[in-house]
Amino acid sequence: MKEYKILSQKDKFFSGKFDPQLLEQAINAYAEQGWEVVSMTTASMPSFGGSRDEVIVLFEREA
Repeated sequence: MKEYKILSQKDKFFSGKFDPQLLEQAINAYAEQGWEVVSMTTASMPSFGGSRDEVIVLFEREA
């Protein structure tokens, strides 16, 4: 059986602003817990004055 985790820019690692170094640190921190990146994508999220792109990372590990 597998379990999944989703990491987005709303996660505690980012403090609201995207930073590639913070993403790398977050991925490495989850890898230490046995999580593996399965997929990454961006999604347009509605916001005031239009929309913004948000990075989403999907992790998987054995339950």
